[in-house]
Amino acid sequence: MWLVVGLGNPGRRYASTRHNIGFDVIENLANRWSIPSEGKQLGSLVGSGRLGNEKALLVRPQSFMNLSGQPVRSLMGYFKLDTDRVLVVHDDLDLPFGRVQLKRGGGHGGHNGLRDIAKHGAKDTVRVRVGIGRPPEGWKTADYVLGKWGDQEVGQISQVVDRASDAVEAVLRDGLESAMNHFNVRQKASEPVC
Repeated sequence: MWLVVGLGNPGRRYASTRHNIGFDVIENLANRWSIPSEGKQLGSLVGSGRLGNEKALLVRPQSFMNLSGQPVRSLMGYFKLDTDRVLVVHDDLDLPFGRVQLKRGGGHGGHNGLRDIAKHGAKDTVRVRVGIGRPPEGWKTADYVLGKWGDQEVGQISQVVDRASDAVEAVLRDGLESAMNHFNVRQKASEPVC
């Protein structure tokens, strides 16, 4: 069984913000798999489904981003899952908007949700990194990540969410290495990011 965790902040105020791309991916997967994902369990909204032979819990922690670790740790303990069966979907400032890349473990890169998850003992999770790009000059990082998508991004965001959802499914279906070989390929400058 996999714990597929999308990071975000709960509440309407944060819907459709860059920092909530993890929530958007989880909702997209729930729709794809035709499973309800609104069940409350151990501080998260959780849905349970299958992709082929793999069972997965789709998780949206309902603490704020910087407190994501405890709900993740609680679910890991309840279902007796090791870190290698946890996949975290999160926004990434270090990737251009729309780029999706996979990795296992690594530093938190200033991401408070990843920092808190690592603090609670889940350091080597599989990660689906969804690029949101860097803030424009003069913007504070917090204002940027908590801001709504820009006009140019709005028209592409559903493609980005689909690609990140495809990446999650590839990990569950084919394994991390195979999925990385597909998703981590550098794109030519002339190719669209999505």
